[in-house]
Amino acid sequence: MILDGKKIAAEIRSELHLAIDALLREGKRAPKLAVVIVGHNPASETYVANKIKACSEVGIEAEKIALEADITEQELLEEVKRLNEDISVDGFIVQLPLPEHIRETTILSAIDYRKDVDGLTPENVGRTVQGLPSLVSATPKGIRELLARYNIQTEGKHVVVVGRSNIVGKPIAMLLMQRPYLSLPGMSAASLGNATVTVCHSKTQDLAAISRTADIIIVAAGYPKLLTADMVKEGAVIIDVGINRVEVPSDNVQSTKYKLVGDVDFENVAPKASYITPVPGGVGPMTIVSLLQNTLQAYQNHKS
Repeated sequence: MILDGKKIAAEIRSELHLAIDALLREGKRAPKLAVVIVGHNPASETYVANKIKACSEVGIEAEKIALEADITEQELLEEVKRLNEDISVDGFIVQLPLPEHIRETTILSAIDYRKDVDGLTPENVGRTVQGLPSLVSATPKGIRELLARYNIQTEGKHVVVVGRSNIVGKPIAMLLMQRPYLSLPGMSAASLGNATVTVCHSKTQDLAAISRTADIIIVAAGYPKLLTADMVKEGAVIIDVGINRVEVPSDNVQSTKYKLVGDVDFENVAPKASYITPVPGGVGPMTIVSLLQNTLQAYQNHKS
């Protein structure tokens, strides 16, 4: 069965729209998200445009703050400080990647964790580890929500996470091993958790032998079609986080065609899987809608 991220994200957007409409009817203002983009990276500009559009669809006020690529690290820190102190802004993100002369860890560490709707500050990561209320990193939160909406339980299951990034691999491992009573707010199923989690990476020996033992495999390695059919047991649940742009044959020698593929060999793995996410249309839409959920949560936390 296909885990339809587009469908579930649309359901959540409708829920958010209703919640924000209710706020407005009560005479309250809409939540506000600010998005900071540095430079003119085409992919980043597309991501930001999609986030701004998603905000408008649910009634969240969105502000794009475009800064030139030659901005200094100190100047960007000053912008972060301004947004931290702006009471009209409930949450904000600094779109990654940043120019090479700016240290991402320095910028992320400067963001007020209460406004960190990307869930990437050390404070939010630490609170997630300890099972404390936090703004959870958007992609892991989206994955967990997708599992919940399809009633895929993780308790007692063996989950193999391929990839150890701070954005996906590490936080999703932490979320799925949590005890249910430590489950974080904003999730559909408190029982998601209590999994046995194995995290694999580029130095893991015999990845296939490990992945074949998994009930659930989450692949976030950034390598096209890394997970093949011989690495998956019958009935496994497959979550593909990868988005890779690969060249495809073209009749026109003067033009190059590309398509998006995941980290999973979808065509050959899908027949063996009980559930699988497509690329595109799986985890991607869930990441954006989780950012919207986090913005509403930050607004509610702010108001309380």
